[in-house]
Amino acid sequence: MKTDIQRGLVLRNEKCHEHYTTEFLYNLYSSEGKGIFDCRINVLGHLQQGGAPTPFDRNYGTKLGVKAVLWMSEKLREVYRKGRVFANSGDSACVIGLRKKVVAFSPVTELKKVTDFEHRLPQEQWWLNLRLMLKMLANYQISLTEYISGKMEHVTRRTLSIEKGF
Repeated sequence: MKTDIQRGLVLRNEKCHEHYTTEFLYNLYSSEGKGIFDCRINVLGHLQQGGAPTPFDRNYGTKLGVKAVLWMSEKLREVYRKGRVFANSGDSACVIGLRKKVVAFSPVTELKKVTDFEHRLPQEQWWLNLRLMLKMLANYQISLTEYISGKMEHVTRRTLSIEKGF
């Protein structure tokens, strides 16, 4: 930790040794890292529930707010005619957010088609094809051969090739 490394990550599975709790690991790293590094606890379930916003959250929220106001101003200019606003098109009600690493506005009418309202989730999750790997990491009884073999090709190849991207 005294070298160029700026960050570290410790992952703990809920099925690990009973004495190696999250609090124990936090206390261990906190006491050993005094003056060299600091640490904090992030439990995935707690992160999903929200809590106190970080500076990144505040900065990102401000940027999204500015983009939303600029978008609304542009839309109002487009639909304002003779003292009235005609906002009856499909893209007049949108949600701002990330779509494939790009901040985008998604019309509510499109989101309605791809949303599971009962469970409050998208109907298609990007991470579903990672479930077998997640099960392996969670110590399920699963065979590596059940995983998609084509995706493992770069791991088993003996030579690296710049032309092929490896």
